[in-house]
Amino acid sequence: MKVLCSSMLFAPPNANESFMNEQKQCLDNTSSLPLQITNIPSEFIWPDHEKPCLTPPKLEVPPIDLKAFLSDDPKSISNACSKVNHACKKHGFFLVVNHGVDNKLIAQAHKLVDEFFCMQLSEKQRAQRKIGEHCGYANSFIGRFSSKLPWKETLSFHYSADESCRTVEDYFVNIMGEDFRQFGIVYQKYCEAMSNLSLGIMELLGMSLGVGKEYFREFFEGNESVMRLNYYPPCKNPDLALGTGPHCDPTSLTILHQDQVEGLQVLVDGIWHSVVPKEDAFVVNIGDTFMALSNGMFKSCLHRAIVNDKIVRKSLAFFLCPNEDKIVTPPKELIDKENPRKYPNFTWPSLLEFTQKHYRADERTLDAFSMWLQEKTTT
Repeated sequence: MKVLCSSMLFAPPNANESFMNEQKQCLDNTSSLPLQITNIPSEFIWPDHEKPCLTPPKLEVPPIDLKAFLSDDPKSISNACSKVNHACKKHGFFLVVNHGVDNKLIAQAHKLVDEFFCMQLSEKQRAQRKIGEHCGYANSFIGRFSSKLPWKETLSFHYSADESCRTVEDYFVNIMGEDFRQFGIVYQKYCEAMSNLSLGIMELLGMSLGVGKEYFREFFEGNESVMRLNYYPPCKNPDLALGTGPHCDPTSLTILHQDQVEGLQVLVDGIWHSVVPKEDAFVVNIGDTFMALSNGMFKSCLHRAIVNDKIVRKSLAFFLCPNEDKIVTPPKELIDKENPRKYPNFTWPSLLEFTQKHYRADERTLDAFSMWLQEKTTT
């Protein structure tokens, strides 16, 4: 399956200029910004110690055959559990293949990313994300942050596993209009596929942690998750900017499908590594919420996205989140004298509020959130 033909990998004419013009409409007093010796505003330039490495080593991530794991073959289960246990204790990233998601659906979802982000800014802003909210259209998160802006555009929307509602389809129709119903239908189906895939992955994580297939699957069956479309335009100074800054995902699990353009990087043993796109695989990474559920046994790993000066990069990210009523607490099997409780109980909405209103997500989010919770309970 080819998600993108070769001609789609290259930037549309003047894509960089178009993105810059959109940012100029949103940045205050842009004409007076010091451009230094670069072609991008200073708000997009990252500090020297965070500047990107454009030629990183490749991260060796052995693919996990999900179909074989779900076949109940003891050898396949043991092999998959061993691979995922090693990856999640070391860095929190792994790949799944034979995942059962329709290739045509993936291709449709990528095609609509192009259609949405190539629209005029005024059209995209009909879905404008409001400050303090996590859904909607955002270009570089101007308004939320004033420095170290990410060189990207995103569209995020809520998904509910409740079969009685069609959250995604309704979102596109209500926000963008009836002409966008087909967008809603495609991404509704895509989110349903990601939700089902995530439950299979939760069986794998449960087995690898020794708590059985059902424990985490049941915890996430009524998930209230987030889907995000990422669009990274070319940048004239890719050595100075970042598409997404270094962070750990505060959610439980991220299932990412990349196009064929490299850009995702993971910090392992103090060195940034590239996660090479594979069109038949999904990249899966542990988030802070699942790190808390595993009592710190599985890592929420620091990662980022770089940009380039020639090619548009796109990705589809599904962020699995528990139902808002679920208490995030590890199973008793993961707590003992050698591995005592590391984080307090919490609900996903409280962590989401913390990252949207009080803290810019990084590798210390969960620790900072734990301290914030403790301060709230003692005041």
